[in-house]
Amino acid sequence: MSLISTSIDPSRFRDALGHYASGITVITSLVDATPIGFTCQSFYSVSVNPPLVSFSVMASSGSYPAIRRAGRFAVNILAADQAHISRQFARRGQDKWQGVDWQASPLGNPIIAGSLHWLDCQIHAEHVAGDHLIVIGEVLAMDQQKPASAQPLLYFRGQYRDIAEAVDA
Repeated sequence: MSLISTSIDPSRFRDALGHYASGITVITSLVDATPIGFTCQSFYSVSVNPPLVSFSVMASSGSYPAIRRAGRFAVNILAADQAHISRQFARRGQDKWQGVDWQASPLGNPIIAGSLHWLDCQIHAEHVAGDHLIVIGEVLAMDQQKPASAQPLLYFRGQYRDIAEAVDA
């Protein structure tokens, strides 16, 4: 069986993928006493045993090389009221940490105040995938910062969204 190669328009491809709702995270690390971080919506669980998670980052990222050198990172799962944090950490070349309260995780990674949950990870593997890198981390510590009833920050079709209340069927 052969695969048919077709030319996919990048803007149409991006639009198609925008129809998949995702949560928003900020990946953080502390390198030479300097906090580093970037917004990431391409995050998912990989394995329960051992506990592994993954995120994808552009190969041209300015932040990820320092995280790679540190060998560790935290995943801050953003709450619905943290769209401003998502926007702030999505920018390039500015002080992303201005006005952001954080504390150090057990591994020394920045945990952003008000996040729903955080996962403290050690880099387990990295794979090149087109113009991105797939990073797999082993979770060594984690904690919930907000009540289980708190809502996550979601992104769908280019906008932040709220979860609709569940309707009994």
